Amino acid sequence: MRTLPGFGYGLIAVLVVSSAAQARDERDKPAVRAIMLSEHPADGTHSVYVKGQVVTTLRFEQTVDPSKTKMMGWEGRLEPLAVARNKVILEPIRDLHRDEGIPLVVTLIDGTEIPFLVKPPWRKNDGGWPPILDQQVDVFKNRESYASMYAALMDALKKNDTLTEENERYRKEENSVDHALATLLANGEVKKTPFRRKRYWRAKNEDMDMKVELFEGPGKAAVVIHLKNTDYGQPWAFDGAYLTRDFTSYTARPFALRMDRGVIAHGQSGKIAVVADKSAFETGGGQLADLFLQIFRGDGLLQVAVAMDHTLIRQ
Repeated sequence: MRTLPGFGYGLIAVLVVSSAAQARDERDKPAVRAIMLSEHPADGTHSVYVKGQVVTTLRFEQTVDPSKTKMMGWEGRLEPLAVARNKVILEPIRDLHRDEGIPLVVTLIDGTEIPFLVKPPWRKNDGGWPPILDQQVDVFKNRESYASMYAALMDALKKNDTLTEENERYRKEENSVDHALATLLANGEVKKTPFRRKRYWRAKNEDMDMKVELFEGPGKAAVVIHLKNTDYGQPWAFDGAYLTRDFTSYTARPFALRMDRGVIAHGQSGKIAVVADKSAFETGGGQLADLFLQIFRGDGLLQVAVAMDHTLIRQ
Protein backbone atom coordinates (compact mmCIF):
# COMPACT_ATOMS: atom_id res chain seq x y z
CA MET A 1 0.00 0.00 0.00
CA ARG A 2 1.45 3.34 -1.03
CA THR A 3 1.85 5.86 1.79
CA LEU A 4 2.42 9.59 1.95
CA PRO A 5 5.95 10.80 2.50
CA GLY A 6 6.96 11.53 6.07
CA PHE A 7 5.92 15.17 5.98
CA GLY A 8 2.47 14.43 4.56
CA TYR A 9 0.44 14.15 7.74
CA GLY A 10 2.15 17.14 9.28
CA LEU A 11 1.44 19.14 6.13
CA ILE A 12 -2.26 18.37 6.39
CA ALA A 13 -2.28 19.55 10.00
CA VAL A 14 -0.45 22.75 9.08
CA LEU A 15 -2.93 23.39 6.27
CA VAL A 16 -5.87 23.00 8.61
CA VAL A 17 -4.42 25.24 11.30
CA SER A 18 -2.87 27.96 9.15
CA SER A 19 -5.85 28.28 6.85
CA ALA A 20 -8.60 28.19 9.49
CA ALA A 21 -9.02 31.97 9.57
CA GLN A 22 -9.20 32.31 5.80
CA ALA A 23 -10.82 28.97 4.90
CA ARG A 24 -14.35 30.30 4.47
CA ASP A 25 -13.17 33.25 2.35
CA GLU A 26 -11.13 30.93 0.15
CA ARG A 27 -13.85 28.37 -0.43
CA ASP A 28 -16.45 31.08 -1.06
CA LYS A 29 -14.57 32.28 -4.15
CA PRO A 30 -16.97 31.67 -7.05
CA ALA A 31 -16.51 29.34 -10.02
CA VAL A 32 -13.04 28.00 -9.12
CA ARG A 33 -12.71 24.22 -9.12
CA ALA A 34 -9.88 21.75 -8.60
CA ILE A 35 -9.38 18.52 -10.56
CA MET A 36 -7.12 15.80 -9.17
CA LEU A 37 -5.92 13.58 -12.00
CA SER A 38 -6.36 9.85 -11.49
CA GLU A 39 -4.39 6.95 -12.90
CA HIS A 40 -7.57 4.91 -13.20
CA PRO A 41 -8.67 4.63 -16.86
CA ALA A 42 -12.36 5.15 -15.98
CA ASP A 43 -11.52 8.59 -14.59
CA GLY A 44 -9.57 9.66 -17.66
CA THR A 45 -11.82 12.37 -19.15
CA HIS A 46 -12.94 15.37 -17.09
CA SER A 47 -15.73 17.77 -18.00
CA VAL A 48 -15.27 21.54 -18.14
CA TYR A 49 -18.42 23.68 -17.98
CA VAL A 50 -18.41 26.85 -20.09
CA LYS A 51 -20.80 29.62 -21.10
CA GLY A 52 -20.99 31.81 -24.17
CA GLN A 53 -18.76 34.91 -24.10
CA VAL A 54 -17.36 33.97 -20.67
CA VAL A 55 -13.67 33.11 -20.41
CA THR A 56 -12.75 29.82 -18.70
CA THR A 57 -9.13 29.20 -17.72
CA LEU A 58 -7.52 25.79 -17.16
CA ARG A 59 -4.42 26.11 -14.97
CA PHE A 60 -1.81 23.35 -14.71
CA GLU A 61 1.22 22.72 -12.50
CA GLN A 62 3.49 22.33 -15.55
CA THR A 63 3.97 24.28 -18.75
CA VAL A 64 1.55 23.34 -21.55
CA ASP A 65 2.83 22.32 -24.99
CA PRO A 66 0.75 24.51 -27.36
CA SER A 67 1.69 22.52 -30.48
CA LYS A 68 0.11 19.34 -29.06
CA THR A 69 -2.89 20.92 -27.31
CA LYS A 70 -5.95 20.71 -29.54
CA MET A 71 -9.75 20.82 -29.70
CA MET A 72 -11.96 18.94 -32.15
CA GLY A 73 -15.02 20.49 -33.85
CA TRP A 74 -14.67 23.84 -32.09
CA GLU A 75 -15.10 25.99 -35.21
CA GLY A 76 -18.07 28.33 -34.96
CA ARG A 77 -18.60 27.47 -31.30
CA LEU A 78 -15.42 28.67 -29.56
CA GLU A 79 -12.74 31.23 -30.21
CA PRO A 80 -9.37 29.72 -31.25
CA LEU A 81 -7.62 27.99 -28.37
CA ALA A 82 -5.14 30.14 -26.45
CA VAL A 83 -2.20 28.77 -24.45
CA ALA A 84 -0.16 30.94 -22.08
CA ARG A 85 2.64 29.05 -20.31
CA ASN A 86 0.73 26.78 -17.86
CA LYS A 87 -2.75 28.03 -18.78
CA VAL A 88 -5.28 27.09 -21.46
CA ILE A 89 -7.94 29.71 -22.17
CA LEU A 90 -11.39 28.83 -23.53
CA GLU A 91 -13.93 31.39 -24.77
CA PRO A 92 -17.19 30.10 -26.29
CA ILE A 93 -18.71 32.35 -28.94
CA ARG A 94 -22.20 31.29 -27.85
CA ASP A 95 -23.86 29.05 -25.30
CA LEU A 96 -23.42 25.39 -26.10
CA HIS A 97 -26.52 23.25 -26.44
CA ARG A 98 -27.15 20.81 -23.63
CA ASP A 99 -26.15 17.78 -25.68
CA GLU A 100 -23.01 19.39 -27.14
CA GLY A 101 -19.55 18.28 -26.05
CA ILE A 102 -16.25 19.40 -27.56
CA PRO A 103 -13.22 17.12 -27.04
CA LEU A 104 -10.07 18.86 -25.81
CA VAL A 105 -6.64 17.30 -25.26
CA VAL A 106 -4.09 19.29 -23.26
CA THR A 107 -0.48 18.08 -23.53
CA LEU A 108 2.01 19.08 -20.85
CA ILE A 109 5.65 19.78 -21.58
CA ASP A 110 6.60 16.33 -20.21
CA GLY A 111 4.33 14.67 -22.79
CA THR A 112 1.41 13.92 -20.46
CA GLU A 113 -1.89 14.09 -22.35
CA ILE A 114 -4.97 15.13 -20.37
CA PRO A 115 -8.38 14.72 -22.10
CA PHE A 116 -11.35 16.98 -21.35
CA LEU A 117 -14.88 17.41 -22.64
CA VAL A 118 -16.04 21.03 -22.95
CA LYS A 119 -19.74 21.19 -22.09
CA PRO A 120 -22.49 23.69 -21.22
CA PRO A 121 -23.08 24.51 -17.52
CA TRP A 122 -24.11 21.66 -15.25
CA ARG A 123 -27.54 22.17 -13.71
CA LYS A 124 -27.30 21.84 -9.96
CA ASN A 125 -30.21 19.41 -9.77
CA ASP A 126 -28.39 16.93 -11.99
CA GLY A 127 -26.31 16.09 -8.94
CA GLY A 128 -22.58 16.02 -8.46
CA TRP A 129 -20.22 18.58 -6.98
CA PRO A 130 -18.91 20.61 -9.95
CA PRO A 131 -19.98 24.24 -10.00
CA ILE A 132 -22.66 25.35 -12.42
CA LEU A 133 -20.09 27.29 -14.45
CA ASP A 134 -16.30 26.96 -14.51
CA GLN A 135 -14.34 30.19 -14.72
CA GLN A 136 -11.10 28.68 -13.48
CA VAL A 137 -10.15 25.01 -13.19
CA ASP A 138 -6.92 24.10 -11.37
CA VAL A 139 -5.62 20.74 -12.61
CA PHE A 140 -3.25 18.82 -10.33
CA LYS A 141 -1.16 15.87 -11.45
CA ASN A 142 0.85 15.58 -8.23
CA ARG A 143 -1.63 14.75 -5.46
CA GLU A 144 1.04 15.17 -2.77
CA SER A 145 2.06 18.73 -3.60
CA TYR A 146 1.17 21.54 -1.21
CA ALA A 147 -1.07 23.23 -3.80
CA SER A 148 -2.90 19.97 -4.58
CA MET A 149 -3.52 19.14 -0.92
CA TYR A 150 -4.61 22.69 -0.16
CA ALA A 151 -7.09 22.60 -3.06
CA ALA A 152 -8.41 19.24 -1.81
CA LEU A 153 -8.88 20.72 1.65
CA MET A 154 -10.80 23.73 0.30
CA ASP A 155 -12.97 21.40 -1.80
CA ALA A 156 -13.77 19.28 1.25
CA LEU A 157 -14.64 22.36 3.31
CA LYS A 158 -16.86 23.68 0.52
CA LYS A 159 -18.70 20.36 0.33
CA ASN A 160 -19.14 20.45 4.09
CA ASP A 161 -20.63 23.96 3.84
CA THR A 162 -23.05 22.75 1.17
CA LEU A 163 -24.13 19.77 3.26
CA THR A 164 -24.59 22.00 6.30
CA GLU A 165 -26.74 24.41 4.30
CA GLU A 166 -28.80 21.56 2.84
CA ASN A 167 -29.34 20.03 6.28
CA GLU A 168 -30.49 23.40 7.60
CA ARG A 169 -32.87 23.78 4.64
CA TYR A 170 -34.28 20.29 5.24
CA ARG A 171 -34.73 21.09 8.92
CA LYS A 172 -36.69 24.24 8.07
CA GLU A 173 -38.77 22.35 5.50
CA GLU A 174 -39.73 19.77 8.11
CA ASN A 175 -41.35 22.58 10.13
CA SER A 176 -42.82 24.38 7.10
CA VAL A 177 -46.61 24.42 6.77
CA ASP A 178 -46.36 24.81 2.98
CA HIS A 179 -44.07 21.79 2.62
CA ALA A 180 -46.40 19.75 4.83
CA LEU A 181 -49.34 20.70 2.61
CA ALA A 182 -47.34 19.89 -0.53
CA THR A 183 -46.52 16.46 0.93
CA LEU A 184 -50.21 15.75 1.54
CA LEU A 185 -51.09 16.81 -2.01
CA ALA A 186 -48.32 14.67 -3.51
CA ASN A 187 -49.65 11.71 -1.52
CA GLY A 188 -53.18 12.27 -2.84
CA GLU A 189 -54.57 13.36 0.55
CA VAL A 190 -56.34 16.50 -0.66
CA LYS A 191 -59.13 16.13 1.92
CA LYS A 192 -56.60 16.67 4.71
CA THR A 193 -55.71 20.10 3.30
CA PRO A 194 -57.69 23.38 3.15
CA PHE A 195 -57.51 23.40 -0.66
CA ARG A 196 -60.40 23.09 -3.11
CA ARG A 197 -59.82 22.10 -6.72
CA LYS A 198 -60.65 25.05 -8.94
CA ARG A 199 -59.92 23.56 -12.38
CA TYR A 200 -57.87 20.96 -14.19
CA TRP A 201 -56.92 19.93 -17.68
CA ARG A 202 -55.23 17.09 -19.51
CA ALA A 203 -52.49 17.19 -22.11
CA LYS A 204 -50.23 14.68 -23.82
CA ASN A 205 -47.33 14.54 -26.20
CA GLU A 206 -45.35 11.73 -27.78
CA ASP A 207 -43.72 10.67 -24.50
CA MET A 208 -45.86 11.91 -21.60
CA ASP A 209 -49.50 11.99 -20.51
CA MET A 210 -50.16 14.89 -18.13
CA LYS A 211 -52.95 16.12 -15.89
CA VAL A 212 -52.74 19.47 -14.10
CA GLU A 213 -54.91 20.37 -11.11
CA LEU A 214 -55.14 23.92 -9.77
CA PHE A 215 -56.26 24.45 -6.17
CA GLU A 216 -57.47 27.53 -4.34
CA GLY A 217 -56.94 27.95 -0.64
CA PRO A 218 -57.05 30.46 2.25
CA GLY A 219 -53.98 32.61 1.71
CA LYS A 220 -52.36 29.97 -0.50
CA ALA A 221 -52.58 28.37 -3.94
CA ALA A 222 -51.45 24.95 -5.12
CA VAL A 223 -50.76 22.93 -8.25
CA VAL A 224 -50.58 19.15 -8.61
CA ILE A 225 -49.08 17.78 -11.83
CA HIS A 226 -49.68 14.13 -12.70
CA LEU A 227 -47.20 12.59 -15.15
CA LYS A 228 -47.33 9.21 -16.89
CA ASN A 229 -44.27 8.24 -18.89
CA THR A 230 -45.26 6.73 -22.25
CA ASP A 231 -41.76 6.94 -23.72
CA TYR A 232 -39.96 3.67 -24.48
CA GLY A 233 -36.59 5.39 -24.20
CA GLN A 234 -34.82 6.56 -21.07
CA PRO A 235 -36.72 7.24 -17.83
CA TRP A 236 -38.09 10.72 -17.26
CA ALA A 237 -36.15 12.70 -14.64
CA PHE A 238 -37.04 15.88 -12.78
CA ASP A 239 -34.56 18.69 -13.36
CA GLY A 240 -35.99 21.79 -11.70
CA ALA A 241 -38.99 24.02 -11.00
CA TYR A 242 -39.30 27.79 -11.19
CA LEU A 243 -42.10 30.12 -10.10
CA THR A 244 -41.84 33.59 -11.68
CA ARG A 245 -43.94 36.65 -12.55
CA ASP A 246 -43.74 35.81 -16.27
CA PHE A 247 -42.09 33.21 -18.49
CA THR A 248 -39.08 35.42 -19.23
CA SER A 249 -38.48 36.66 -15.67
CA TYR A 250 -35.32 35.71 -13.78
CA THR A 251 -36.77 36.69 -10.40
CA ALA A 252 -37.98 33.49 -8.77
CA ARG A 253 -40.74 33.53 -6.16
CA PRO A 254 -40.70 31.22 -3.09
CA PHE A 255 -42.71 28.01 -3.06
CA ALA A 256 -42.80 24.54 -1.53
CA LEU A 257 -42.41 21.45 -3.72
CA ARG A 258 -42.87 17.77 -3.07
CA MET A 259 -42.92 14.82 -5.47
CA ASP A 260 -43.59 11.14 -4.97
CA ARG A 261 -40.71 10.18 -7.30
CA GLY A 262 -37.97 12.11 -9.08
CA VAL A 263 -37.46 9.52 -11.83
CA ILE A 264 -40.36 7.96 -13.77
CA ALA A 265 -39.70 4.83 -15.83
CA HIS A 266 -41.75 3.84 -18.86
CA GLY A 267 -45.33 3.01 -17.83
CA GLN A 268 -44.93 4.57 -14.38
CA SER A 269 -46.74 7.61 -13.04
CA GLY A 270 -45.60 10.35 -10.69
CA LYS A 271 -46.90 13.50 -9.06
CA ILE A 272 -45.38 16.91 -8.39
CA ALA A 273 -47.14 19.18 -5.86
CA VAL A 274 -46.37 22.88 -5.47
CA VAL A 275 -47.76 25.22 -2.80
CA ALA A 276 -47.29 28.99 -2.98
CA ASP A 277 -48.13 31.40 -0.18
CA LYS A 278 -49.97 34.67 -0.79
CA SER A 279 -46.71 36.56 -0.19
CA ALA A 280 -45.28 35.06 -3.39
CA PHE A 281 -48.06 36.72 -5.40
CA GLU A 282 -47.70 40.14 -3.76
CA THR A 283 -46.20 43.06 -5.68
CA GLY A 284 -44.44 46.09 -4.24
CA GLY A 285 -47.71 48.01 -4.17
CA GLY A 286 -49.50 45.40 -2.10
CA GLN A 287 -51.45 44.06 -5.07
CA LEU A 288 -51.50 40.45 -6.20
CA ALA A 289 -50.00 39.38 -9.54
CA ASP A 290 -50.33 36.15 -11.50
CA LEU A 291 -47.43 33.68 -11.36
CA PHE A 292 -46.13 31.07 -13.77
CA LEU A 293 -44.81 27.65 -12.76
CA GLN A 294 -42.33 25.92 -15.05
CA ILE A 295 -41.24 22.29 -14.63
CA PHE A 296 -38.08 21.15 -16.47
CA ARG A 297 -37.09 17.59 -17.22
CA GLY A 298 -33.68 15.94 -17.12
CA ASP A 299 -32.58 16.93 -20.62
CA GLY A 300 -33.18 20.61 -19.81
CA LEU A 301 -36.39 20.94 -21.85
CA LEU A 302 -39.56 22.48 -20.46
CA GLN A 303 -42.03 19.70 -19.61
CA VAL A 304 -45.03 21.74 -18.51
CA ALA A 305 -45.89 25.39 -17.77
CA VAL A 306 -48.81 26.40 -15.54
CA ALA A 307 -50.34 29.84 -15.06
CA MET A 308 -51.25 30.36 -11.39
CA ASP A 309 -53.88 33.09 -11.32
CA HIS A 310 -53.83 35.31 -8.24
CA THR A 311 -57.57 34.66 -7.79
CA LEU A 312 -56.60 31.21 -6.51
CA ILE A 313 -55.73 32.98 -3.24
CA ARG A 314 -58.90 32.74 -1.19
CA GLN A 315 -59.31 35.51 1.35
